[in-house]
Parts: sequence; structure tokens; C-alpha cells
Amino acid sequence: MKPSSIITLLTDFGLSDPYVAMMKGVILSINAGARTVDITHDISPGAIYRAATVIRETYRFFPAGTIHVGVVDPGVGSDRRMIALEANGHVFVGPDNGLFWLILQEATDARVVHLTEKRFFLSSVSSTFHGRDVFAPVAAHLSLGMALENAGVLITDPTPLLSPIPRLERNALVGQITHVDHFGNLISNVGAETLHRFLGPSRPLIQVGTLTIGRLDRIYSDVEEGMPLAFLNSSDLLEVAVNLGRASEVVGVEKEDLIGTPVRISKAS
Repeated sequence: MKPSSIITLLTDFGLSDPYVAMMKGVILSINAGARTVDITHDISPGAIYRAATVIRETYRFFPAGTIHVGVVDPGVGSDRRMIALEANGHVFVGPDNGLFWLILQEATDARVVHLTEKRFFLSSVSSTFHGRDVFAPVAAHLSLGMALENAGVLITDPTPLLSPIPRLERNALVGQITHVDHFGNLISNVGAETLHRFLGPSRPLIQVGTLTIGRLDRIYSDVEEGMPLAFLNSSDLLEVAVNLGRASEVVGVEKEDLIGTPVRISKAS
């Protein structure tokens, strides 16, 4: 695979601290021709599942050969491995904590390397900032054409993602809210295929907190301003929103408790 000069960054660092800039500085010091692209740095701290879904949704819109660095790493400094992998024509670098598991599950062929070659790390590696000291320099070397296998040892047992899975419960499909976006929309872990398989020809009855919605719509303007709706979003996930409003404020659940709130779907009679 031809290496790309494009390196994307996804972290839970936020933008008020210099951590992201440090990573970019390391990359540019090794490959001055690299182009860094920020996917997001607003992942909630330690939210591996959310980071995994974001990188899966995003990477495919970049050119083949793009290198994607993900750093949502609550286990940094522990015995968790550091990895790089090639899958679906892209390269990914980050902690072995399930962050890239969804991509591996979709890959027809993939190679995963445990990063052990310290000559491609910074000379001094801290125990708390592997994003700067390991993942950024490895990504930069890969962008210069280094073979994946040169970075370490091939492995066949990457760590799976501990992810919430929709379940059947008393004739209902029960998922949960996994993300609240900038607009206050509630994004669930219920995918289109799972939903359609459960519903068949039936109309849905969707319950989230105190909110009940009795149909699937297609776009926000299918309902009146201020009214709630449910639809399958651009990532084929069930989403609950309010037209020109914030669903997060009308479901009767405190803001800090929204993540993990059950989404209960039954078949309307």
C-alpha cells in the first residue's frame, strides 16, 4: 500500500491544553511534508466506545493510505499493548483497547502489529503520554514509507471492544443512548439492520426517558417545529431529535445521566 502524507488525529484531549499541538509537532519534525487533519478532540474522557464509532464512521471518507492516530487511552502506562494496523486500505495507530475493533470486524483482511521497535519512538517515553511519544512518531515514520512490520511484531489477538449491544427483552428491542451531539440529538447503538430485522412490517413504538415516539421519520422537517422525531441518521443508527430543538432537554433525564439511557423499541399494535 502506498503511504499517504495525510495523518488524522482523534483524541479525548480537548483543545484547551497543548497536547494535540505537541503530537503535531512530533509528526512534522519527522515528516515536514505531512498533513495533519483533526477528526475530533472532543471525545468524552476515556469514552473508547464513542471513539471507536467515530473513527469507523470517518476513516472511509479519506483517501486510501491515510494514517489515522487514535488516542483515547485510559489505560496508558499499564501493560496494555500499543498497536498499528492496516485494514481496508488505511493504517491505524493507537492503544490496543478496542478502539479499532469495529474496523477490524469489517475488514476482509487486516494486519496488526504490536509496537515494540523503540527506535521509532521518541528517545524519552513518558508513562502518561504515549500519544506524543509513541503513536505520533510511529505514524510519521509510516507516512514516510516504513513498512508496517518494521514497527513491531505481528499479532493475531487484538483486544475486542467492550461495547453495549442491543438486546431482546420482553418482546422489545432495548438499546441505549451512546452519544449526545452538539445539537442535543440522542444517538443510540441501535443500527438500521437490527431495527428492521426486529420490526419487520410493524410500526415502531420508541421510548426514551419520558418521551414516546410512534413512527420513524426521514428528515427533521417531517414534524412540526419543537416536536420530537426518531430516524436513522447518516451512520445508519437510530437517533432521537427535536425539530429546531434539543432532544436532550425533553426526555426527562438529567444531562449527566443521558449516556446509557435505555432506548426501548416495541412493535405498535
